[in-house]
Amino acid sequence: MEKKNNTPAKISSISQFHDLLRLPKPLHPMVSLVDNTQLVLNEDLANHSFLLDFYKISYKFSTNGKMGYGQDYYDFNEGGLMFASPNQLIFTENEEGVEYGGYTLLFHPDFIRNYPLGKSIKKYGFFSYDTNEALHLSDSEKTIIIGLLQSIDNELNTAIDEMSQDLIVSYIDVLLNYSNRFYKRQFITRKTISHDLLLKVEETLDNYISNAETLKKGLPTVEFLASQINVSTHYLSDMLRNLTGLNAQQHIHSKLIEKSKDFLITTNLSVAEIAYQLGFEYPQSFSKLFKKKTSLTPLEFKNSLN
Repeated sequence: MEKKNNTPAKISSISQFHDLLRLPKPLHPMVSLVDNTQLVLNEDLANHSFLLDFYKISYKFSTNGKMGYGQDYYDFNEGGLMFASPNQLIFTENEEGVEYGGYTLLFHPDFIRNYPLGKSIKKYGFFSYDTNEALHLSDSEKTIIIGLLQSIDNELNTAIDEMSQDLIVSYIDVLLNYSNRFYKRQFITRKTISHDLLLKVEETLDNYISNAETLKKGLPTVEFLASQINVSTHYLSDMLRNLTGLNAQQHIHSKLIEKSKDFLITTNLSVAEIAYQLGFEYPQSFSKLFKKKTSLTPLEFKNSLN
């Protein structure tokens, strides 16, 4: 594999993106739907990284290739739906003879800024998922997603009028809602994988909290936990929320409270000593978290057991 260009190229407009890939000029300056069969990377674009100033949603499949996305590669034999938000790093690798199917939707944040979607789009964590966390669609789900993309394409190819933007934004909104539903389904149907990850989360947290040396570095973070099980922070939180009802940060807090209860019950350590043992910089922060989670201060909890 050739070394990738370490300096990302900034792509500020959809027109610039089209020019880069030698695609026809977009029908609209702020939104475009690309037929992936038209995506042919020349050698000049191989092994380059890019930062886009707009959203990118791709449903891609290939019978014989892979393409760089995010920080990794994704095998497109089965196909997958992937999302990138503005300023997310993507990269390409040229694979001789690779042919892609599906569609790529591009839209600028300004296109949705004056709509409710302009704010609500931030709630979709999958825009920050890693490549190996792509959404794998069932046949019926694929029909829905492709149908929505084709509806956007039809609208773009119809004479632009005062309703065009409203309709396209509505289609994007529905597409994201369906994607959210399908991701929740994927967490359920891939329970074996999800539960294996949950076990790794538990083991990683137990080891961290039980190790005085690691706790000297401070409290375990969501970023640390995600890195240890090789998933993105957003995917980790969404997976845990679907399995346990708690996001990653809440899961860490729950573990810390469990461990602190053990200290309060089995040792004569002071509250401050327990706080430092757990990696808290300030005892007050520990006491505040404990009361928030248990409705009792650490001392009130200890006294209640006596």
